[in-house]
Amino acid sequence: MFKRFLKLEWKSFFRGSSVGINLAMKIFRIIGICFFILWLAMMSFIAYFYVQEEMKEDPLKVISRFMIIGWLIDLVFKYMLQQIPTQNIKPFLTLNIPKKIVVNYTLVKTFLTPLSWFNSIFIVTFCGILAFNGYGFLGVFTWFIGISSLFYLNNFINLLFNDKENIAIGVGVLIAVFAALNYYQIVPVLSYSEKFFYALYESPYFAVVPVMLFFILWKITFNYIRKSFYLDEGLEAKKEIGKTENIAFLNKYGAIGTFINNDIKMLKRNKVTKGVLIGSFMFLFYGLLMFANDMYSGPAWMMFMGLFVTGGFQFTFGQRVPAFDSAYYPLMMTQNVPYKEYLKAKWWLMNIVTAVSIVLALFYAYFGWNIYFAFFAAGLYNIGVNSQLTLLSGAYNKNLIDLNSKEKRIGQKNTITFKAFILMVPKMLLPMAVFYAMNYFFGISAAVISIGILGLIGFIFREKIFDIIIKKYKTEKYSTLEAFKKD
Repeated sequence: MFKRFLKLEWKSFFRGSSVGINLAMKIFRIIGICFFILWLAMMSFIAYFYVQEEMKEDPLKVISRFMIIGWLIDLVFKYMLQQIPTQNIKPFLTLNIPKKIVVNYTLVKTFLTPLSWFNSIFIVTFCGILAFNGYGFLGVFTWFIGISSLFYLNNFINLLFNDKENIAIGVGVLIAVFAALNYYQIVPVLSYSEKFFYALYESPYFAVVPVMLFFILWKITFNYIRKSFYLDEGLEAKKEIGKTENIAFLNKYGAIGTFINNDIKMLKRNKVTKGVLIGSFMFLFYGLLMFANDMYSGPAWMMFMGLFVTGGFQFTFGQRVPAFDSAYYPLMMTQNVPYKEYLKAKWWLMNIVTAVSIVLALFYAYFGWNIYFAFFAAGLYNIGVNSQLTLLSGAYNKNLIDLNSKEKRIGQKNTITFKAFILMVPKMLLPMAVFYAMNYFFGISAAVISIGILGLIGFIFREKIFDIIIKKYKTEKYSTLEAFKKD
């Protein structure tokens, strides 16, 4: 039966209506997957030989020490991005197929996504290096089995707490507390991590613990999903009683204020848009990666980080215009809706959040004013230039977004088209190149001023740019309507 399911998946891939449209993006996705496979394999070599040659420590102990961080990062990414494939499952529920087979197939399918097995590339390669360099085969094998079991059981944790945001927030706070305790050397979390994970190699029988945890969670998750595995219950979108809200002071700004009002209410009410807000807040801390690796400390990387720190909401929300309105977009287009005010409302909302992000990013000044100045310049560029380029990229996004679905927090798949990908050049590469060149020849002040001038130019000529954006939206209007209706 599993073989038949896989055959259906293979056929659906080639028979889908979007195969021809998104073929370029599928190719880019495959290239990206291959890149990450090579990168992860290379990182395993670097991890082993750097620790051995430079740190003069046992590579297995060092990797075991930091494995808890990798496990938590894997859990967070799966919670944010991985989803239950309900749309592919629903057709099977009307057929004479035992429900336990469909549920087990659902669980197995979560292991087939790249997000699930990417970590295995690093682990398998690292274990191969260990075995080649004299480590005991039995110990390496049990270390691999134990580590893999712990990483794959994250799939089950994600499925169990997928829609329980309060628990997820509580776990996030708990992780932050333990991180602080470890940072201030109150509780040696990394030391405990080294002892636990290294025990999988040193005491092979200890690998039974994570394996048992894996199968116990499999059984718990199986029962949890099976209980609500009905078309009219667990897989149905939840309906809630509507509440009337209005932010009164926005009404005095006319149509723009009304559209902003609607967008704010949408962001507050729906799971997918709440995920955008959570993701935007998390982007504020993206710049901390600079302190995890020296390679990110250069001027170009500082600008790259700054664009995401101050523009997280802009990138996650703006490129999905008008996809967030796809449910009622066809109806809206039959009304006398002023296109310019509709887009300007999105633009103002993005820039207000960007301005707030610039202020919140002030804590980076603790690490050096040059870092904050780079982020400040990135924020100005986001307001003046990227806000409009992001809206332009939204014109090519023709993927319907169901705001009541159980899609993951960051958003739904296929939201980046090839044309939107091309727009990444002026959005990311241009400010990075300008900031690097000006900083190299004239210093940080000139670099900040130059990026600020680019942002100011974009802001001054925003009306002219808006005319181009509106023209493009109108050109894509009917193909967008057709795509939303087709979905």
